[in-house]
Amino acid sequence: MTAPGAAAAPLSSPPSPDKIGEPGPHRIAHRGYSAVAPENTLPAFAAAVRGGATFVEFDVRTTADDVPVVIHDRTVDRTTTGTGHVWDLTLASLAMLDAGSWFSPAYAGVRIPTLAETLALLAPPGPQLLLEIKPPSALPEIKTIVEMVTAAGLHDRTIVQSFDPEVLRLVREAAPSVRRGLLRLRFEADTIPLTEELDVVCCNPSTADVLGDPATVAELAGRGVAVMPWTANDRTEWPALLAAGAAGLITDHVAELTGWSS
Repeated sequence: MTAPGAAAAPLSSPPSPDKIGEPGPHRIAHRGYSAVAPENTLPAFAAAVRGGATFVEFDVRTTADDVPVVIHDRTVDRTTTGTGHVWDLTLASLAMLDAGSWFSPAYAGVRIPTLAETLALLAPPGPQLLLEIKPPSALPEIKTIVEMVTAAGLHDRTIVQSFDPEVLRLVREAAPSVRRGLLRLRFEADTIPLTEELDVVCCNPSTADVLGDPATVAELAGRGVAVMPWTANDRTEWPALLAAGAAGLITDHVAELTGWSS
């Protein structure tokens, strides 16, 4: 694994298919292999590749000086030594923060990665990307993100997803050919109509929704929309989730899922 704070070279793994669910089940590393390394960092992404992920999932926000970076929360408080909203901080100020020691002293000095660094690490050949754009995100920011994905040679290997339908509308406006995915907190009445309107390839709800509403999973699958639930960390649920029609599982324990599904 790359040493904390060190520059990371691109990694490779056998190519995974372009179509969701062929073959399956997909093994989606939630914020990287976040059970063994600090979430949304280069060591977590490197570990995910080595752990057999077919997708690496991560979150993108934009700094005050318009640089896309990889971090989940609106603020840096939980996962770094700093405080404040990501959009109020410059890249230079973010680069000074320790994003690893909260997880383990072994990762002291790990930084919040830029999107450019993340794409370079995961450049093809490698796993597919499940890239979540976090709101608030305006059209210029979204254009920058999808242009970077294309420039890195990852256009055909990336699904851009969001909980916010407006973000997906902007993604479609910025780059109509980029695959889109709809995240859901739960299966609501507008789920099927939204998947049709937004022309998504996947709809990713909670594990509870997949287990509690297999009829909606089946309807989505029948419409060509894959369902990959989050966050599938309870290994006793894996068989039931796949039996309910999940095309893949988003999990913190991707290497364990690889071993289980082999």
